[in-house]
Amino acid sequence: MQDIYQQRSYWKLILAVTGCIILIITLIYSNFLASRLAANEQKNAFLFKSALDYIINNPNYEENAGIQDSIVNSFPLPVIFKMEDGTLEGNNFYKDSIVTDQVFLQKKVEEFIKSGEKPLKGTGYTTEIYYFNSKLLDYIKYYPLVQIFLVGTFVALGYFLFSSSRRSEQNRVWAGMAKETAHQLGTPISAILAWLIHLRESAADNEYQLEIISELEKDVERLDLVADRFSKIGSAPELKLLDLNKEVLDTAQYMQRRAPRKVSFHFPELGKPHMAMLNSHLIDWVIENIIRNALDAMDGSGRIEGLIYEDENWHYLEITDTGKGIPASKFKTVFQPGFSTKKRGWGLGLSLAKRIVEEYHGGKIYVKNSKINEGTTFAIQLPKAKVG
Repeated sequence: MQDIYQQRSYWKLILAVTGCIILIITLIYSNFLASRLAANEQKNAFLFKSALDYIINNPNYEENAGIQDSIVNSFPLPVIFKMEDGTLEGNNFYKDSIVTDQVFLQKKVEEFIKSGEKPLKGTGYTTEIYYFNSKLLDYIKYYPLVQIFLVGTFVALGYFLFSSSRRSEQNRVWAGMAKETAHQLGTPISAILAWLIHLRESAADNEYQLEIISELEKDVERLDLVADRFSKIGSAPELKLLDLNKEVLDTAQYMQRRAPRKVSFHFPELGKPHMAMLNSHLIDWVIENIIRNALDAMDGSGRIEGLIYEDENWHYLEITDTGKGIPASKFKTVFQPGFSTKKRGWGLGLSLAKRIVEEYHGGKIYVKNSKINEGTTFAIQLPKAKVG
């Protein structure tokens, strides 16, 4: 199951790198176009200045003025003329209008000088000519940013819709599978209960057998509880005001009786109640699942301990084991459906636990800390019940 997530991360990396390459190529090509256009506009500016020189300084201008007039009148770039008396005059900043606003023109001249460009030497009554980039050049320069924004928005929207659809589909699959499992468990559980009643009657005088039968009945009741839990997946559970401390202690005691003898349990005794709105069947399942994972991680020997505390708004439950530990890179992955470190594992336990805690109880579940070959601490946060 881990390979699925490794491959998913691998493909995400490939897509990210591919996207970066596409954006880099776009930036390079856009800058190439901008530089070519800027060079072309600079040539147009010199051509414009040359045409002005010819118009003003050529005594025979009127005999052959068509080309020069065409160049001057069709010059597309915004341009500012500085006159001998220091006044400024602008052309092509607005359609079919001459700009005489000295404040505006002086500001544009300062921008031109700050950019490092040098004005053309004027002719006639004009001492200097300042020319500016066309709007097209600005559009090309800003195009990569616009493209990044649009592509990023599209990718983010697509990822959100795809993730929501996939999550919804997964939820329907898990819920359907859980309900079908509960339905299939019902018949054999009822049959086993009937056989246990028969065995109890047959062993009425044998205390040892009666003790074994009693434990078997508890296990069958647990199976019935598991079936009930599965049947509730996909539907809103009923929450009641319960003591989290008692739920944890009861589940820990049940698991301790079925754990290897070399595994020691250390959970707080009943003391100050930690009241929260809980579904007993489902929250017990979460606690049992974490303890079972801890037992699997310790290979028959070790220590499991629980800690319950609270602050103004939350109850906190921490369950710590001395097992193999979890790599930091897998802290979130362990809660994804299908992830399992066991060869025969389905990878559903912690995924369902996360759903129970977060969606049904409004809490949080996460790996608080873990060290390889030292142990792991799972933490659960549950909102405090508003009493009174």
